[in-house]
Amino acid sequence: MSARRVALVTGSNKGIGLAVVRSLCKQFDGDVFLTARDVGRGQAAVEGLKGEGLSALFHQLDINDPASVRTARDFFRTQYGGVDVLINNAGIAFKMADTTPFGTQAEVTLKTNFFATRDMCNEFLPIIKSGGRVVNVSSGMGSIALGRCSSELQARFRSNDITEEELVGLMESFVKKAQEGVHNQSGWPDTAYGVSKTGLTTLTRIQARKLTAERPGDGILCNACCPGWVRTDMAGPNATKSPDEGAITLVYLALLPPGAKEPHGQFVSEKKVQPW
Repeated sequence: MSARRVALVTGSNKGIGLAVVRSLCKQFDGDVFLTARDVGRGQAAVEGLKGEGLSALFHQLDINDPASVRTARDFFRTQYGGVDVLINNAGIAFKMADTTPFGTQAEVTLKTNFFATRDMCNEFLPIIKSGGRVVNVSSGMGSIALGRCSSELQARFRSNDITEEELVGLMESFVKKAQEGVHNQSGWPDTAYGVSKTGLTTLTRIQARKLTAERPGDGILCNACCPGWVRTDMAGPNATKSPDEGAITLVYLALLPPGAKEPHGQFVSEKKVQPW
């Protein structure tokens, strides 16, 4: 087993994820793993970095495939004794102009952005090493969506006693109501992407509380963040930030210095803790 530190970035063959890998290759003292669903695209991205003089490693990982997630978990546990830095970056969004029915958009978007990311965390959080860093890539859209929810829903998402089970129930309820076309009447906004990220930020707060309660001496910090509006396949060419600029807050959270106590369980944008 290698004593080397190791960082893992999901969905990192392109866009913000690739920019995070690039930055970690320059700054992180350890092995950096670029992961992707598609082996060919992932290995091509690693080769591209090699052309920049940077050496990343590759492991196949599709967060929507439980077998793929478990295979990766077993690899990191066996080879490294766990993971030091986990960046949950993989995510999807429908384009504004997409005519796919809203109920379908809700189901598909939450499947990856919330449920698969939660599954990923449930497999990997137990193997995060002492002093580890977990970064969940959320979005300011999640904060906007939160503000558009009913006051009852807002109170639950903001509460310090919401459980993971309750949160999962709320996310499942949103999908069901969206499919029935009654999500507005039930206090939900018209944004599946936004709600998926409201869920992810809330999940991060729950995970941080749990880490503090169950592993108080381990100094693990777990945060959600917004990269900003970044020129990627997801956001399009008109966005204001380059991928490297979008990676800055993610990398800042991934490399919080040893012994740091905060931020933890926070939503962070432009390296600053944001109100939730």
